[in-house]
Amino acid sequence: MAQHPAIGPNRVAVITGAASGIGLAAAKRFAELGMKVCLADLPGDALERAAEDVARVAGKADKVLAVATDVGRPEAVESLKEKVYAAFGEVAVLMNNAGTEGGGQMFGDPGRWRAILDVNLWGVINGVNAFAPAMIDQKTPCAIVNTGSKQGITTPPGNTAYNISKAGVKVFTEALAHDLRNRPDCRVSAHLFIPGFVYTGFTKARGVTEKPAGAWTPEQTVEFLLASMWKGDFYVLCPDGETTREMDEKRIRWAADDIVANRPPLSRWHADYKDAFTKIMEG
Repeated sequence: MAQHPAIGPNRVAVITGAASGIGLAAAKRFAELGMKVCLADLPGDALERAAEDVARVAGKADKVLAVATDVGRPEAVESLKEKVYAAFGEVAVLMNNAGTEGGGQMFGDPGRWRAILDVNLWGVINGVNAFAPAMIDQKTPCAIVNTGSKQGITTPPGNTAYNISKAGVKVFTEALAHDLRNRPDCRVSAHLFIPGFVYTGFTKARGVTEKPAGAWTPEQTVEFLLASMWKGDFYVLCPDGETTREMDEKRIRWAADDIVANRPPLSRWHADYKDAFTKIMEG
């Protein structure tokens, strides 16, 4: 499969939330493609094990860097950026993937609200603020991938703080794409990555011990991301499996119709917005 021009041997990928799930799958896939990889996650055994796994895939330990990082703290993300550039000299792919599970009911614990927003939303903002200026200045093909969620679009009742955090990622990434496209000679693309039902550690923590038939693996999700980036897609919207298709269909059609009808500035910036949503029904 052809790849986005930012992806290639000896280019550098930085992935937050890289100790497990989609982040770890992405780190391994980038390593398979010959890239140098920086894994960022909270400190602990999981990050160390993940770095060892990716190093085995890469074949060389010096092509892998693990940096314990709390993405909710801007100074920590700035330190991450400094360490990556000191080690590798450039960044071609930034994948702001770190996330925390749902929660944050309407009148819930304010501390839980802050924790969700700090990781899911501010983690993305901090990552872009720290890395994007340097990536732009490189004048080389680069890509920024921000992981959102369908709940940031359909915003179903419950999990209010989580919905808001992911809706914020969507709006922020749309604005980022608009900014990058309008910078002269800028070679950095932005992509809003919207996974569907993926069987990860979050799923297992809810007591699901076997992968449901309609769920994707993290590896399948990453392959879809890479194929979409190659096609130049901004909205990387993973189609649902049969188990969630009917549940989401009405909400997603409503969201797409409403946005196109009532928010013309958005439809001008991203004319493919509604088409992206129809992919869910196409399988």
